[in-house]
Amino acid sequence: MAIVKTVGRSGQIALGKEYAGQHVLVEQIEPGVWIIKLGEFIPDTERWLHTPQAKTDLNEAVAWAEEHPPAETDLDELERKTR
Repeated sequence: MAIVKTVGRSGQIALGKEYAGQHVLVEQIEPGVWIIKLGEFIPDTERWLHTPQAKTDLNEAVAWAEEHPPAETDLDELERKTR
């Protein structure tokens, strides 16, 4: 469905209140042609989690944790080992 919108004096276009507070990706295909996509985006500080190496490391850690259930720690014994 195509809708005609007018770009305001500040250069903004209102998409509607139903999209308020949501993130959109605006891709300029060529001058005057844009694609707007609604979505969730990865913050720069978390982008490393989506690298192939990080995914491999996390999958290995999860697999190890599934095979090694948590066990109660004897704190007295642990303290003796650190002396």
